Amino acid sequence: MEQKKILIITYYWPPAGGPGVQRWLKFAKYLPEFGWKPVIYTPENPSYPLLDETLMKDVPEDIEIVRTKIWEPYQLAEKLNKSNKKFKAGQFDVGKNQSWKSKLSIWVRGNFFIPDARVFWVKPSIQFLEKYIQENNIDTIVTSGPPHSLHLIGLGLKDKFPNLKWIADFRDPWTEISYYKHLKLTKSSDKKHRQLESAVFKNADITLATSYTDAENFRKAGANSVCITNGFDESDSDKPKIQTENILKDKFTLSYIGVLEQLRNPENLWKVLDELVKENIDFAKYFSLKFVGRIDDKILNFIESSSLKNHILNLGYLAHGKAVEEMQTSEILLITNFPNESSKGIIPGKIFEYLASGKQILSFGPDQADVSKILNETQSGKHFSYSDSETVKKFILEKFDLWKNGQLSENTQHIEQFSRKNLTKQLSEIL
Repeated sequence: MEQKKILIITYYWPPAGGPGVQRWLKFAKYLPEFGWKPVIYTPENPSYPLLDETLMKDVPEDIEIVRTKIWEPYQLAEKLNKSNKKFKAGQFDVGKNQSWKSKLSIWVRGNFFIPDARVFWVKPSIQFLEKYIQENNIDTIVTSGPPHSLHLIGLGLKDKFPNLKWIADFRDPWTEISYYKHLKLTKSSDKKHRQLESAVFKNADITLATSYTDAENFRKAGANSVCITNGFDESDSDKPKIQTENILKDKFTLSYIGVLEQLRNPENLWKVLDELVKENIDFAKYFSLKFVGRIDDKILNFIESSSLKNHILNLGYLAHGKAVEEMQTSEILLITNFPNESSKGIIPGKIFEYLASGKQILSFGPDQADVSKILNETQSGKHFSYSDSETVKKFILEKFDLWKNGQLSENTQHIEQFSRKNLTKQLSEIL
């Protein structure tokens, strides 16, 4: 039986690093098992904030990848202000930490490049893909955002081919994302963002969400929305666990893996850990705070100004496989979300690899968050609000005492639903 073709329009593709690339890389890896032949459309010369060559191993050898050139203003922006490189990676200064250059860059980004700085790829892509779709018998396309400009490619193609099935995949929300309110938008710019978002919701055949709350919110906004979360790939998580030769074998390690910016900074946690180091001799002896990824300088400076200074291990960005190994050499894995209620639907992709590691998870974010639901269902950890202190301290001490007595066990029950293969099966059923 001949496989049906599905055109996946994505900005992020290996060697891009970070979480944004993995969702459709993994779907593309497993879709052929469910009768679909993926074709990837991606920029020829993208400006990626992170690179990870090791992800190339997951790219199917026989997959067709179509590339066209893109023009992005980021190189020019970085010459004007080095902090714009951080902005490209989804980080920017907020509040009193903003310089006038940072404020100007954010204002320009929000009001001149709608919905984002990849908007210049939209028209050329529609023109190119109109011909490609006709010549290659494509009847299903996927657009993956952010960058949400890619959904405008889908919108344009849907206008030209009304019978084309279009799946708009929102890895993050558009106007409901927490940093949206920090973009310094004019009323007319805000209106344009919302009009474009609404047009995508109303014209896409299916709007995919990565969380239960986002799917519900999208439906309220007029979308035919379905939730398919991110997940873990068993071929990544089944690697042998690092044993006693690891440098942290005698340490009780709390690790954060990924990008940590100011808007998701758990200040109370650093204060709690500072207190524990000062108050508890055993804890001070064994505790290690490990960072793997890009940590905002101001957050790192704050932590280093405390008693935690000599307990920090900052490994920087590591390739995905190495990052997974570092999860396995931890006792508690930290995950943080934006604190406002509108972010309760965000489920950071790394939580699923955290689950696969079997380690305890310490989560911060708004009350009644989707992350909390997952942690409760899988009995894998606990979710706290950013204002919690004593309950956080109690949680950490409980895990420390169990670890010290050799009783801190790993738990990987009830997580099969989040395997990439099972999630791809779900996807194939709605295509």
